[in-house]
Amino acid sequence: MAIKMHRSSGNVFRDLGFPAEEAENLRVRADLMIALSRLIKARGLTQAAAARLFGVSQPRVSDLVRGKIGRFSVDTLIAMLGNAGVHVEITTKRRVA
Repeated sequence: MAIKMHRSSGNVFRDLGFPAEEAENLRVRADLMIALSRLIKARGLTQAAAARLFGVSQPRVSDLVRGKIGRFSVDTLIAMLGNAGVHVEITTKRRVA
């Protein structure tokens, strides 16, 4: 059985068939969620301690670490990082066709 391979677009969500705009939004949210999860791990925080730091409830932190991407907006994730003292920078660049 032959395995068919395709070159990645660089965005797993686009590769999975999401429209370009939605795929980019999902990629940004995933990156922010990863940053928050890494912060929790690096600081050795419990979910309750992370919730206090981020300014959200413990169930929200549970959703975060379980990867419930649909429950978070970019704004919410940036606010959570900001509450934790993380400086967030946003860079834009022209999309390559």
